[in-house]
Amino acid sequence: MKVRIDPERCQGHGRCYDLAPALFGEDDEGYGTVLGDGVAAEGAEHDARLAVANCPERAIDVLKEA
Repeated sequence: MKVRIDPERCQGHGRCYDLAPALFGEDDEGYGTVLGDGVAAEGAEHDARLAVANCPERAIDVLKEA
């Protein structure tokens, strides 16, 4: 599972990095960022899905892996 954050939709609520701190962080202004390459490590997919489901702006997208 790979994720990305749409910076146009993100409003900086911080739910992503609260729910999945191994996958998401925050920038200098408090907006969510994807850490590393955005691939959820094995065992972290549940947290990634929680972050996706709890984003009020639906700013987190799950990408199809090639």
